[in-house]
Amino acid sequence: MVSNQQPIASSNPTPKLAIWKFTSCDGCQLSLLDCEDELLSLAAQVDIAYFLEASSEVKEGPFDISLVEGSITTPSDEERILEVRRQSRFLISIGACATAGGIQALRNFADVQEFTDVVYAHPEYIATLKESTPISGRVAVDFELQGCPINKHQLLEVISAFLHRRAPQVANHSVCIDCKLRGNVCIWVAHGTPCMGPVTHAGCGAICPSYNRGCYACYGPKENPNTESLCHWWDEKLNVENTLIVENLRNFNPLAPSFKVQSEDRQEDGER
Repeated sequence: MVSNQQPIASSNPTPKLAIWKFTSCDGCQLSLLDCEDELLSLAAQVDIAYFLEASSEVKEGPFDISLVEGSITTPSDEERILEVRRQSRFLISIGACATAGGIQALRNFADVQEFTDVVYAHPEYIATLKESTPISGRVAVDFELQGCPINKHQLLEVISAFLHRRAPQVANHSVCIDCKLRGNVCIWVAHGTPCMGPVTHAGCGAICPSYNRGCYACYGPKENPNTESLCHWWDEKLNVENTLIVENLRNFNPLAPSFKVQSEDRQEDGER
């Protein structure tokens, strides 16, 4: 993961941190600002050199760590991410848009020109790519932190890990484990509510199931998810319509490989 074995914190007395926005809603950057007290501690350890969401002061690169939010959706995004990569010792993509395309990647399953013609009065002024891609689809990425938005505690852990050259300790279990830890009754088993929890990465604290709602998979797939089995049980035991299964697989992380493959298989089944 990290090619240089020397910790950033010891090789540079004031490591430079940059936070970049691409096509996104800014929610993951706000998660960093939401750190509040922890943000003050972070600011004491790094030089926050580029963070337009928080400050108009901009310092020149290169940067020790770059956090990248958003997907590559426009021609200018294509050019800019190459420059960000060139200036960054380590590049960490944060959030569903940066790691799995986000909502804007729904265009990849349809005709983006048709969307543009319908939405904009003058589509000839809109510069956009045919497909939206995660950051790893364009440049090498050193770590991906999932979530929509990301968990601020997981983000601080990842930054700390890179500063001290160790593996980030981010739990890769499913939302079901967090549900058990909170003492929740399983809404699928007890109430027959469709839930993406069994295949979804932990990070939200099982918010939706805690309020008797099915998980929407905001944090993307967990490690080795069995999405085929989940979809089978939704179909066979819960009588969920195929279109709803596809929608849930594409909610926030449509290009995550395990979700993308299964959603395409399900869509093909529905068109037969």
